[in-house]
Amino acid sequence: MRIIVDTDPGVDDALALFNLAASPEAEIVAIGTVHGNVPAPQATANTLRLLELLGLTHIPVAGGAQRPLAQPLMTAESVHGDDGLGGFAGPEPVTRPTNESAAEQIVRLARANPGELTLLALGPLTNVALALQLEPELPKLLERIVVMGGALNAPGNITSYAEANFWHDPEAADHVLGAGFPDLTVVGLDVTMEAHADDRWLARLAALNNPIAAYATSIVGFYAAFYESFLGKPGFVPHDSLAVAIMLDPDLATYREERFAIELTGRHTRGQLVADLRYLAPGSPFDRDIAKDRTPAKYAVTVDTERFLDWMIDTLTVAEP
Repeated sequence: MRIIVDTDPGVDDALALFNLAASPEAEIVAIGTVHGNVPAPQATANTLRLLELLGLTHIPVAGGAQRPLAQPLMTAESVHGDDGLGGFAGPEPVTRPTNESAAEQIVRLARANPGELTLLALGPLTNVALALQLEPELPKLLERIVVMGGALNAPGNITSYAEANFWHDPEAADHVLGAGFPDLTVVGLDVTMEAHADDRWLARLAALNNPIAAYATSIVGFYAAFYESFLGKPGFVPHDSLAVAIMLDPDLATYREERFAIELTGRHTRGQLVADLRYLAPGSPFDRDIAKDRTPAKYAVTVDTERFLDWMIDTLTVAEP
């Protein structure tokens, strides 16, 4: 599987990159960065650091959108630390990003490899929305897109209704969901919040004897402390790693297929993932009233949590710099 990653590291993004890099069935073709957990320049520096740590400096990194399409920039250092990596980002990277934007990189690679690339979006969808403006045929050029975002039948994690990635740029998320991607999977809080890595999992991570696992242990401390204060129990939620796992092994989850949109104007619900979830029989005279003209997407609704958490440990066990 050849993959373009769009990301905003972020502790859980870093773990996801470690998991992905250690997966033999995956090839990271390129990475684009975006605002979200931290400002985009910090996300770019963190991505370069992580690739240097992994010994993958041949992978091009393109800096992306520095603000949302239609609202002020808001970031999440309170969750991920001032440097986005729990205070353990380390020295400035030696490598540098490319001269093209993340959106331009997506379009160039998709045009050059039609039907061959999967896009994995782990942050706000601003870059993907901009890529669609540059190339409206992008849905036909990508083999598949997997998005971490949304909360359909679960509470939000940044407001009562909105998940963080979609809340950071609701207009971009709605544009992507309405673009007509024929194979779009959304991995949201319905499954990520169920895949909680507890203190026993953290102990398993700390017991691994390699530099990548040691770095993962150091950066996850701040993130886990936030989640303990948020959820009232030890551990953390590896949102982005679960998106990677489901991308590589779709049978890890079960899905609901719906036509989705993002609430853009609600006073209390802006950024919420919405769909018409009424029980309507086939042929019912009551038409769907949400996103009825859009292409359906798959939304993960259950996940094999034990198998996923074991997979995270397995990939971090074999991760090598």
